[in-house]
Order: sequence, then structure tokens, then C-alpha cells
Amino acid sequence: MRAPQEGRTHVTGDGVLVELRVAGGDTVGELVSLTTWLQSQRELQGRVRAVTRTPGSEELGGGVELLTVALGSGGVGVVLARAVTVWLTNRKSDVSITVTSENRSVTVEAKRVADALPLLEEVLRHETAPGDEA
Repeated sequence: MRAPQEGRTHVTGDGVLVELRVAGGDTVGELVSLTTWLQSQRELQGRVRAVTRTPGSEELGGGVELLTVALGSGGVGVVLARAVTVWLTNRKSDVSITVTSENRSVTVEAKRVADALPLLEEVLRHETAPGDEA
């Protein structure tokens, strides 16, 4: 697990977008699983989007590269941190998630999930849309 690092995020009409990238194991299957899990969380419904990469010259379409989650007021960052932690706890393969917010980035591994929640909450705690107060 890596300590929080400087990151990036995008501000849109949906609020502040945090990026989630999955590595290890069956990346496509793990991204599908993570997407399904996050979209099933009541507070995250309508906030999770899959981002596809540009297809290569030999490909018919681009695969899903990462997920974005729109954060706003009401503690959505804490909900996301807890949902990611629970999802990682249930992984059987060696998978990791990199969460990138406006100012920081952290990579959390499934095999070290006990350390995940405090780090994720630290990265996501203050990420709100401009003008929104948590």
C-alpha cells in the first residue's frame, strides 16, 4: 500500500470526479464487480461512471479503463471509502485500487485491506463540489 500522493480530479456539472483504477487479477472482471458493487450503494447511485479508453487500431472498441465517482455534499467521500473497503475485503485475488482525488492519490491492496479505510477517508474527506459544504 502506498501513502497518499499528489493527484488530480475533474470538476463537472456532476461535482468533483474522483478516479478509481483497478490492477491485478482479472482487471475487466474486477472493474465490472466494483462498478456493480458501487452502483448498488444507495448513496452512490447515479454517481458512478465507467470511462472507456480509446480503441487501438486493431480493436473494435475501447475497454473500460477506470471508474469515476461524482462527489458532492453529504459525506459521499466517506461512503465511497467504506464501500471500496468492503469490496476489497471480499476479493479472493490479489487486486489493488488506486483512488485519485483532487489533491491526493492512494493505492490500496486487497491483502492489506485493514489499513485501507483510514487512508481512503483521508484522501476523500474534503473532496466536495465547489460551493457544496459537507
